[in-house]
Amino acid sequence: MFKEKLKRVLITETEIKQIVKKLGKQITQDYNDIEDDLIVIGLLKGSFIFMADLVREIRINLVTDFMTVSSYRNKTESTGDVKIIMDLDESVNGKHILMVEDIIDTGNTFSKVLNLLHTRNPKSLKICSLLSKPSRRVREVKIDYCGKEIPDEFVCGYGLDYAQKYRNLPYIGILDPKYR
Repeated sequence: MFKEKLKRVLITETEIKQIVKKLGKQITQDYNDIEDDLIVIGLLKGSFIFMADLVREIRINLVTDFMTVSSYRNKTESTGDVKIIMDLDESVNGKHILMVEDIIDTGNTFSKVLNLLHTRNPKSLKICSLLSKPSRRVREVKIDYCGKEIPDEFVCGYGLDYAQKYRNLPYIGILDPKYR
């Protein structure tokens, strides 16, 4: 049903599980000595599947929160106009924050979110992104935990979408342009 709409599978389900396990282990090691809970913040909607799997691999006390931002508006490229639709429920002042994102592409959306969070005075702020497209970067974003760098292709699956579709694929594929 879905596979015929893909040019090819880029990252298999097995590879994704290995990436998530590795990231969870590294994050656990890096935050093992903090006294407070780690606040893991996901950017909805794309990060929800990755974040759910990731927090199960992190072996320290943590709490979760979410933000919803938008810049794609059912297109395959960011509009550059970033809108915060849903903000955090709790204060992050003096807290350790781990931002979780599905993909960092141009960096426009994420840099706006990071700038906002820095004004809220967290104790630390690190970034974990499943995917990165460095060839498309317009604004530099330091990714502390990167699952995989990918080529400049439009990908979907494992939470990533095109017009809200394909999020439920257990792998990440390159969408055939004729289905956009």
